[in-house]
Amino acid sequence: MSDLSVLGWTPDRVGQLPPDSAPARVFRVDRGRLSVLTAGGEARVHPASALYDEAGSGAPAVGDWVALRGEQAVAVLPRRSAFVRTVAGRTSAAQVVAANLDVVLVVDALAGEARLRRVERYLAVAWSSGATPVVVLTKADLCDDVPAAVALVAEDALGVDVLAVSSVTGEGLDAVRALLGPGRTGAMVGPSGVGKTSLASALAGRVLGATQEIRDDGRGRHTTTARELHLLPGGGLLIDTPGMRELALYDDEGGVDAAYADVAQLAAECRFRDCGHRGEPGCAVAAAIDDGRLDPSRFTAWRKLQAEAHRQLLRVDARARRPRPGHRRELARGGEDGVLFRLR
Repeated sequence: MSDLSVLGWTPDRVGQLPPDSAPARVFRVDRGRLSVLTAGGEARVHPASALYDEAGSGAPAVGDWVALRGEQAVAVLPRRSAFVRTVAGRTSAAQVVAANLDVVLVVDALAGEARLRRVERYLAVAWSSGATPVVVLTKADLCDDVPAAVALVAEDALGVDVLAVSSVTGEGLDAVRALLGPGRTGAMVGPSGVGKTSLASALAGRVLGATQEIRDDGRGRHTTTARELHLLPGGGLLIDTPGMRELALYDDEGGVDAAYADVAQLAAECRFRDCGHRGEPGCAVAAAIDDGRLDPSRFTAWRKLQAEAHRQLLRVDARARRPRPGHRRELARGGEDGVLFRLR
């Protein structure tokens, strides 16, 4: 593969490469090893230990461009976009799910009742990624009224295209392919069992992972076990991700306000800038709920995600303020000019 533009490489990245290194794109991350695509084909390389940081965001991720020297990745090139979540549990560490994306496909299934709050949470993180979010509703062949189901999701997914697809009949697949032109990268994110692997296989024209039978409730079972980037027949690139049991926001309230643009706009129209939306006079949010323009559950979800993002921001800030290992020894010694270093 001599033409790296097929993988999404652009000439302006050349200046980001360290001296005496060659570019490669990460298509899979395993323990201590990276599988990469280079101008010469596939390779397995070791990431340099310097690439890992306490925050977790510096570690190579699927979709990253890395600089190679021999069989070692010595640098991660600056990301244009990244789908990032907080590591599961009470932590402030970040996990980059996929990097350098043009589009984030938020996948859910049309089988069963619509899970609007879950879609909104994924959209909040997708908006924060810097890529374009699109909702893809799979298993259209199992839905009795597809237009109505799409309209219900579209009512909440403001500013986002909502596509219905079926990996069985092929319905809607061309619309998804159109998002992934030559050199463009998309990532599929969503919970287990919504049909991500089947959709990826349908787009690739080959089986990409084992699929299991559909349960009585219309949901599939978890099949993908690792994030991986795939080349599609039309020249696009698609990252399939395992289902996420937990999707916690990572220090960005902007993505929440983008996903809930209607609620954020109402909040901006309140009489008082510090309105708590708990019955204060002139509260535009309360008025919209009272006259039926705003679903109370959507407002509650917005407040919950805003609070979650704020708490995570405080955790990240607290971690940044912690002294580095060995920093207290520097405090005791003082600088070369005798001035004592100060913790910030």
